[in-house]
Amino acid sequence: MTSHAAGMDLYAELAEDLILEPGGRALIPTGIAIALPDGYEAQIRPRSGLALKHGISLVNSPGTIDPDYRGEIGVIVINHSNAPFTVKCGERIAQMVFAPFVRALFREADNLEETGRGDGGFGHTGR
Repeated sequence: MTSHAAGMDLYAELAEDLILEPGGRALIPTGIAIALPDGYEAQIRPRSGLALKHGISLVNSPGTIDPDYRGEIGVIVINHSNAPFTVKCGERIAQMVFAPFVRALFREADNLEETGRGDGGFGHTGR
């Protein structure tokens, strides 16, 4: 919406408004398809205003559009609030950010290089 925004807004392309009940989720069509160059993805992210004001987010966030996908972009929206939410046709429902990615080549190893963290997992670095 602004010249310095990282994300492009995605809009709901619906035949009629859709009521999303509390805890409900739905695939919302956007009416657009894109062709990305190899090595790039489109990340689909929630809109902060919908999250704050209405508890609306995306189930898989960020979602990824791969460079070989050519179908319509759909957004999986979820209602985390305790009130129904109406998705209106033409409403901004998500944002799309483009990013380069790297493909990894995996190699089997008997052990890994030691680090100070080791195998300390969730919350380990906050102590």
